[in-house]
Amino acid sequence: MFFCGISGEPPQEPVVSTKSGKVYEKRLILKYINENGTDPTTGEKLEESDLVTIKASPENAAPRPPTHTSIPALLQLLQNEWDAMVLSTHALEQKYNATRQELSYSLYAQDAANRVVARLLRERDAAREALSNVQSSMGIAPTQGAAAEDVEMAETGLPAEIISQIEETHKTLSASRKKRKTTPGYASPAEVKTYTAIHTVPSLHSASPAGITALAVSQANPSQFLTGGNDHIVQLYDRSTDKVLASLRGHAKKVNHVALREKEGEPTLILSAGADKIAKVWAHDSTSGDYIPKATIRSHKAELTGLVVHPTKTIFGLSSADKTYSLYDMTNFEQIFRSAPSEDPFSSIAVHPDGILFALGTTSAAIHIYDSPYGRHRRCRSSPPDASPFTINTLSFSENGYHLAAPGSQSTVSIWDLRKLKAASSINLGDDFKVNKVVYDYSAQFLGVAGSQGARVFANKSWDELLRLDEGGEVSDLVFGKQGKEIWGATGREVRIWGSAASA
Repeated sequence: MFFCGISGEPPQEPVVSTKSGKVYEKRLILKYINENGTDPTTGEKLEESDLVTIKASPENAAPRPPTHTSIPALLQLLQNEWDAMVLSTHALEQKYNATRQELSYSLYAQDAANRVVARLLRERDAAREALSNVQSSMGIAPTQGAAAEDVEMAETGLPAEIISQIEETHKTLSASRKKRKTTPGYASPAEVKTYTAIHTVPSLHSASPAGITALAVSQANPSQFLTGGNDHIVQLYDRSTDKVLASLRGHAKKVNHVALREKEGEPTLILSAGADKIAKVWAHDSTSGDYIPKATIRSHKAELTGLVVHPTKTIFGLSSADKTYSLYDMTNFEQIFRSAPSEDPFSSIAVHPDGILFALGTTSAAIHIYDSPYGRHRRCRSSPPDASPFTINTLSFSENGYHLAAPGSQSTVSIWDLRKLKAASSINLGDDFKVNKVVYDYSAQFLGVAGSQGARVFANKSWDELLRLDEGGEVSDLVFGKQGKEIWGATGREVRIWGSAASA
């Protein structure tokens, strides 16, 4: 009986090695020679020609495998099967872990692809909106056909009913303005020269951070005024009772601008715009007597730099450092217009007394004038091209509609003739004076300038200085009272009122 030197089993086709004299199963030794080229027993070089076939009798039956002839052999067989099963299970676990990692990577890749697609869709929608605003502001209708369906452009800049309101208001106010005369009892230049401080409202807003940033005086109730502060709060104050009527919170940063919308037959609205990129609207509730929140506007991506109520009393506008300005309907507080991005951030906004024009200042000393219903745009520069740029932080149209006051530098004021779009006059306030606010009075007789060294009042056309108000130091905002009989200014945490000593 022969046993294979490799498998230990009786060979079916036995061969003997001439190098070692060992017997092997032919198919096994041939594979070994092909892989190694040596004898498995001695390690000597071995070739197929060194193998000699053994002639065995085919009639002899092969004996039963010795591994199945005893209990120890059976136990050994079972042990071998168990080991094989354990090794197979280990291999399966390795393959499972590898498959799970591949699946995890595939899911991550799919999620990343979805995020990229979502970002691209947002960028596409933003580009479509920007293109829509450009076409709207230029008065161009969107392209028709399949391409137009893909772009999803709006057909007009402003809704037809809003344009109708603006045009009707323009015709009415323009006609009355041309016939307007100074009302009896209105303050004269001689009276303004005699104005002195007649009242001070101290300790408004919080002491830290201190300071009033914006001021508005009620036309319906001249004893009430509105302030915004560095403390993020909007306050409504009644001078006659010396009480705070409302303390309105909602801003996360300083309040840059405040305004009152007073329209007969409708609730009074308080509006504010802040450095936190949002605008707030509160409405007076006649039942409770309080002001309740009506809207929070978050459509701009940078600080709000201007707030203005349109003469229609149904629209208000915002300017922003994100290089756009927008208009909103006061009936539902929805955005009805958004301009295309400008070259520079907008830093102020003003509306023409007839409601047809908007003027916007920029941080590069340029003034943009927009014809709101039709999207026409004109641009003028408030300083020579070679001069250092500065911020147009305040604008004011004269009530006769012909002129626009704006800083000509940090310490000068330019008077622009809107009919020629040229600077007709300039007022030099001194190198140490920094302009914070310019404002015309209702009669267009006076121009007030607030700044780092108090406030000054000039006579229209001659630009003679009528009054200098410097008792409280820097004036951040300035408002002419009813009939020009008073001048209101915000100084630090105080509101000062100047007027005739006889009316104090």
